[in-house]
Amino acid sequence: MKGDAAPVGESAAPEVVALARVVARLRSEVVDLEGVAATTAVVERAKGVLMAQAGISADAANELLLERARRRGRTVLEECWITLGQVRVRQSPGTARISLPTASTTGPRNEPGTSAFNRRRYLAGHHHGDGELNRLLARVADGLAAAHGGDDIAELLVTVLGGATDVDAVMIYTVAAAGSLDLTGSAGIDEALAEQWRHIPPLSGVAALEAIAARRALWLEDPREDARRYLLIGDPPERWPARAWVPVPVDGQPRAAIGFLRTRPGPFAAETRALLRKAGRLCAGPLGAPEQARDAEAVGAAGSDYVASVQLILDTMAGPATLLTPLRSETGEVEDYRIDAAAPESVDVAGRRGKELVGRRILETYPTVAGTALWEGYLETLTTGTRYEGEPFTYQEVVAGVPRQSVYSVRASRLGDHLVVSWVCHDTSQREVRRLADMQRLGNLGWAGWNLVTDTVTWSDQVYAIFDRDPGRGPMTLEELPSHLVPDDLPLLGAAVERLLSEGEPIDQPFRITTGRGVRHLRIVAEAQTDADGTPVEVHGFFQDLTAQHDIEHALHESERAVLLQRGMLQAERALAASLQDALLPIPEQSLELAGLCIDVAYVPADSGINVGGDWYSAIELPDESALFVVGDVAGHGLAAVGTMAQLRFTAKGMAITGSPLPVVLRRLNTLLLHTRSDPSGSATATMVMARYRPRDRRLIWVRAGHLPPLLIRDNRAEFLEQPQGALLGATFEASYEQAAVDLLPGDHLLFYTDGLVEEPGEDIQTCLDRLAETAVRLLREGLGEILAPTLAALCTAHRDDICVLHVHVPDEEASGGEADEGVPDEEVP
Repeated sequence: MKGDAAPVGESAAPEVVALARVVARLRSEVVDLEGVAATTAVVERAKGVLMAQAGISADAANELLLERARRRGRTVLEECWITLGQVRVRQSPGTARISLPTASTTGPRNEPGTSAFNRRRYLAGHHHGDGELNRLLARVADGLAAAHGGDDIAELLVTVLGGATDVDAVMIYTVAAAGSLDLTGSAGIDEALAEQWRHIPPLSGVAALEAIAARRALWLEDPREDARRYLLIGDPPERWPARAWVPVPVDGQPRAAIGFLRTRPGPFAAETRALLRKAGRLCAGPLGAPEQARDAEAVGAAGSDYVASVQLILDTMAGPATLLTPLRSETGEVEDYRIDAAAPESVDVAGRRGKELVGRRILETYPTVAGTALWEGYLETLTTGTRYEGEPFTYQEVVAGVPRQSVYSVRASRLGDHLVVSWVCHDTSQREVRRLADMQRLGNLGWAGWNLVTDTVTWSDQVYAIFDRDPGRGPMTLEELPSHLVPDDLPLLGAAVERLLSEGEPIDQPFRITTGRGVRHLRIVAEAQTDADGTPVEVHGFFQDLTAQHDIEHALHESERAVLLQRGMLQAERALAASLQDALLPIPEQSLELAGLCIDVAYVPADSGINVGGDWYSAIELPDESALFVVGDVAGHGLAAVGTMAQLRFTAKGMAITGSPLPVVLRRLNTLLLHTRSDPSGSATATMVMARYRPRDRRLIWVRAGHLPPLLIRDNRAEFLEQPQGALLGATFEASYEQAAVDLLPGDHLLFYTDGLVEEPGEDIQTCLDRLAETAVRLLREGLGEILAPTLAALCTAHRDDICVLHVHVPDEEASGGEADEGVPDEEVP
């Protein structure tokens, strides 16, 4: 042990002591990290040599190193140094021109069989030109064994890959302190430019930084657009119209990025992109991007024939199982366990599976296990050899900030100085399956997956329902999909498929298909799982049927259009009606004089709605020098109400001018409305009050048709005139109308009005009338007689209906010029 744990008391719990030792070990591992990185670099170089010599993959080269070390009784590191020592260093590797497909010859639009919907384009191991790519990568790996520093690596990449990819220059940046970038290698650029861009602070708009942060390659192929988004290297920047920034390594946390610069414009072909990504991966070791320390530890553990044999057995087992090796302190006490082998179906609560568990330590990964019955069971089994079988327990772990828990039953048996541990997860998988099925059904979505290695497509039951496809036919192939698409959606979906399957970018794309039940609006959300080189090997996602939602949105859109259209028509109708009303009912700006009377008028339209109401008035002098006063209220609003109002107003005036008695006028107006009731554009009913004033004897003769009574204010007393018989106009043919008379005196005030002046929702009409009487008397006392009508209308704050007020004032005999009194003596209303 290179690190010391913090002091722990002798009475401390065992789990506290064990965790303290784990902390000490982790501290010591930090100190050893640089040495591990150097060791990993040697392993990577040796793997590269074997790839070049044997033409094999990186994984195969690793297995070959392990096999040679086991067979010859050496450590893996020793075997790596021996392999490197046998390499015949080439001072200047030759340049072999290997023809690779370019972007202009591999696009789906230009070459048969390369459509975005051709699945063979995306299957792992079926790419055209794989042999040429592998030979180039082998030469890169061979050259990396002799490379010293970033400049050598950059020169190697230009030399080996330049002819095949048209790459003219390479720049290599590594992450420095505070997230800045340092130029650690370059080739194909002059020293002045290299010095200018040797250090890049952590600014936004730097493509190399974005590639590292996003853990994906950036392909800058549109100079004009790229110049708006990124700070481009070059003098001038247009020198390299096409650039690629590849993070190193592709998996894990990248600590470096390689920039491939090209003077030839145009996009990078798919094969070229794959080649540059794989070349960047090969450079991970030489550039000092270490693999995880536990991976190196796992390689060392796997060097044991014993452990390797157990791993071979576990590989054939169904169900989860692991081989644990106890890690002992200097005193021989077990302080932790390391997972040295794992069955493929071994999965922990964080989702790590199979060999992903190898090399992990129990307390490092599951610290809360220490001191539990499970921990004590491991110790007892290791000491006595008796099999441990624990009771089910709940284990909780926080993954990405989210608590996750599962219920396990664990068994352990001793195997030599190791433990073979198996477990059963008691999570209700059937319940989860039902929940998933219910979620898919309720959300009208279904999941789908495509293994690009085995070319296996999997659909859930709901996907078959979405595509209206018989499950007996199996999932639809990629080539079948275009025949079901609405033609207009083919380009966009094809581009999305290209991004997903060629570049490994996640997609969220709507599209439409045709089925036996009509057009359906669908959505695909999918992501790709890539290998170490960034090549997609598996795709999974879901399809969602948005047809119902689209139909609702379409109906809502149509409804909104109809509402807007209707609103426009109503506004136009209101404007026309208002114009007609203004022409028919001009409101005087000052008081009028008719037959020796002072007349004051007020009209206020309703606040709510956009229709013009049917309230109206008329005040004219008749041929016999008498005066006619009319106030009416037509039921309804809009042009129909205005039209009816015009009919009533002009008919009433015409008949009164010809000398017709007022009851006769009302009877004929009633007949007129009854005959127009069948007209859908006409209003069926109306109320009206009509009065004729004779100035020679100041007699007022009046009639009503369902209207509120006039209000007479005399000597500071307000009273409503006794109403003669008179039914609503347009209600019945049997309606009869009678007249009443009242003699007016100097100083009298008489109000004619519509119901909008007095009515309040939920209030008795008599209460409303009493309030009007009190208010009118008060205003007269306050000296507002000349503006009584507009003042009363203004007091109604909520104009729920139109308001029309006609104020008739009999001037005092001593008033000169027929002017009305300025006020009324301050007396109480009886």
